[in-house]
Amino acid sequence: MPFHRTIRRAVTAVAATALAATAWPGAPARSDAASVAQTTVVGLHNAYNPADFPYLAQALDAGASMIELDAWDDIFTREWKVSHDKPTSNDNNCVDASSSAGIYSGSANKDLGSCLDDIKYWLAAHPTQGPVFVKVELKAGFQNNYGMGPSAFDAEVNSHLGNALFRPADLLGSHATLDDAAKANAWPSRSALAGKVIVYVIPGTVELGNPTDTLHTDVEYATYLKNLKAAGNVRTATTFPAVLGALTGDPREQYTDASIRPWFVVFDGDAATYVAGVDTSWYDTNHYLLTMTDAHNVPPALSDTDPPVADAKDRVAELAGDHASVVSCDWYGLPSVLSETLPRG
Repeated sequence: MPFHRTIRRAVTAVAATALAATAWPGAPARSDAASVAQTTVVGLHNAYNPADFPYLAQALDAGASMIELDAWDDIFTREWKVSHDKPTSNDNNCVDASSSAGIYSGSANKDLGSCLDDIKYWLAAHPTQGPVFVKVELKAGFQNNYGMGPSAFDAEVNSHLGNALFRPADLLGSHATLDDAAKANAWPSRSALAGKVIVYVIPGTVELGNPTDTLHTDVEYATYLKNLKAAGNVRTATTFPAVLGALTGDPREQYTDASIRPWFVVFDGDAATYVAGVDTSWYDTNHYLLTMTDAHNVPPALSDTDPPVADAKDRVAELAGDHASVVSCDWYGLPSVLSETLPRG
């Protein structure tokens, strides 16, 4: 490992120790003064997997600050199904709760709305915690022609999260675009976002592999968001579109419609690719949110599910030093790692 990265990891670890002093056991530490774009937290890939947690709320109990959900738009039932590979079935650990008392009981395998309810009610029971990032992979993309496009997605998210949302409009404020707002570091402090949920969407693997789908989730939602702003209705938007893929330079340049580029301030890609040769300081300097996935694959590779705690913490510190906002992993059995909040950069 290059010497400068070794030193940076050591400095990050020392600063993280100071941050952790404010945490309660099992919960993410939080620096009240730092904005959400100035810290690094840890999240769980496919946190809805019942083999890892019988209830989704237990992923939050374990300290995860990001919950990833895979969603399919079922045009027949008008339901957003949550599963890894079952487009017409729910296969998850979400329950049909109606209050904080119900998030650890009842049958599972419920839809996206119920998963969002579980998160909302968990936060209601832990009002000083958060924000919680919810990453939604739309496996097959939107189906706008069948009434399941961005506006329908917004309606679903809004009906279940409502006032718990930190919306694009909340970042936007009086700025012309989300890009302008991010560059001005208009993100609130973490304490101001206690109890809040930040939702972002990425294109899905099935969508990306479908040669007949020429309008992907990222482009579709960013266009929708831009048009809402032009119509004076941006407050209704619930979700941030994310650029998918670790690329050098400004990855938004891949979009032929330059007018949607300023509506992306959230980015998501492979940690090993970022570390290998991408100047990730650009994301930090501009206060963009950056999720680094598959943290275990950064050389030297670690166990994808159960590495030694010290090694996992070193990896989180390393990626925090490399400007990640969210370190995504499958280390569901390591609460002392999942609950970390570190200074970014």
